[in-house]
Amino acid sequence: MVYDSIQLDPKSHVPLYQQLYLSIKNAVENGHLQKGDKLPSIRKLSADLNLSCTTVDAAYQQLCVEGYLTARPKRGYFVLARVHGGAAEKIPARPAAVMPDSPTIRYNFGSDSVDSAGIDIKIWRRHIRDVLNRQEVIASYGDPQGEPELREALSAYTYGARGVIAPPERIVIGAGTQPLLSALCGLIRPECGLAAFAEPGFPQAEQVFSDCGIPVSHLPADESGVRMEALYASGAHAFFVSPAGQTPTGSGTPMTRRVELLDWAGETGGILIEDDYNGELRYTARPIPAIQGMDGGGNVVYLGSFSKLLLPSVRIGYMVLPARLLEQYRSRMSRYNQTASKIEQLALSRYIREGQLERQLRRLRKLYAQKSGLLLRALKRAFGGAAKAALQETMLTVTLSLRTGETAESLCRLAAENGVRVQPAKNGSGSILLGFAGIPVQEIEPAVQCLKAAWQGNF
Repeated sequence: MVYDSIQLDPKSHVPLYQQLYLSIKNAVENGHLQKGDKLPSIRKLSADLNLSCTTVDAAYQQLCVEGYLTARPKRGYFVLARVHGGAAEKIPARPAAVMPDSPTIRYNFGSDSVDSAGIDIKIWRRHIRDVLNRQEVIASYGDPQGEPELREALSAYTYGARGVIAPPERIVIGAGTQPLLSALCGLIRPECGLAAFAEPGFPQAEQVFSDCGIPVSHLPADESGVRMEALYASGAHAFFVSPAGQTPTGSGTPMTRRVELLDWAGETGGILIEDDYNGELRYTARPIPAIQGMDGGGNVVYLGSFSKLLLPSVRIGYMVLPARLLEQYRSRMSRYNQTASKIEQLALSRYIREGQLERQLRRLRKLYAQKSGLLLRALKRAFGGAAKAALQETMLTVTLSLRTGETAESLCRLAAENGVRVQPAKNGSGSILLGFAGIPVQEIEPAVQCLKAAWQGNF
């Protein structure tokens, strides 16, 4: 009988009509209700279960829509058919989550955040509010290539800050590096049999190439970056390079190696994908211009973003395509959806045009120079000759190598137990990575002292 199959819980967050619908649905699927069985009328079932007629009617109507019941005029509701394939899968009740005890983190040397003190939220909020008041503008999807206002602003900014040759029509906007790389892979896939990265690689970018069916290879590196003989021998069509900081020393790819990379692209017809992550954020020396501005053969795809200049949560990146790929992009542009918020794009365009991004850049250079200096001095006092600290300037990190038999993972665990979050270096060297973008200035010294206490006896 239908009443035997109905289970209702008035205290549940699931609406009663949905509970009733699920009970009858499961009864049909389990065979407790057979084809042709008649269900009680809406009025009778509502009275018997102390439910409103509206609740019962909503459940019956949904069952009719999905083909479990059929309504016969002046006769009532009948089971239309049993669903074949056995009993319906029942979702077990979720047990109460038992979370393992985790140490409380007081000091965060992670590389995934920025210091809120370095951001003028009021200015950014004002630009967002101004765009929201432009109802006629924000009531549409926007340009799939990116808002023209932002592309024009970026064209001027990237030339002044990085020496990038970027006419607005060659700039593509997206919600960060990965969506832009995905679009790029669609353009180069037919001729790209292999994409190469210098060790230790870049997992987030490599995943995109892999997902798009382009194999990835890691190539050995020296103090200047990828070994050129390995790049030539690899047969790669695309090489991903982060020249601002992707070298073992963290000092950036020197000019001689940049010229060699351009020669490789010109001789082989390959594509250089230049991820200029924080390229303008040097503070101990003048920034080295981007490789793209040196390219006379149209072989460089340039990538830029604002995760450390503004906020990591502002997901806007941009890509400058060479002329050889621009025609292909335009032929399919109308079939792409824009992944970056139109509102944030328009706010960022004003932020750039009014000179606020350049002022923010000057503030951050001073702030990060101060932070990196404090951190290096604190590490020197705490560990002396037992550790070697190397500044990765544009990555906003310090690599710390301790003379110890402990693994990097073990040292990270000991640090966490003492309230400090650090990360193992990605190059497998056993070093520790300390990001200083997010930690407040006044917390650097006590955080290093906590690290010293955590690792005491291990060096």
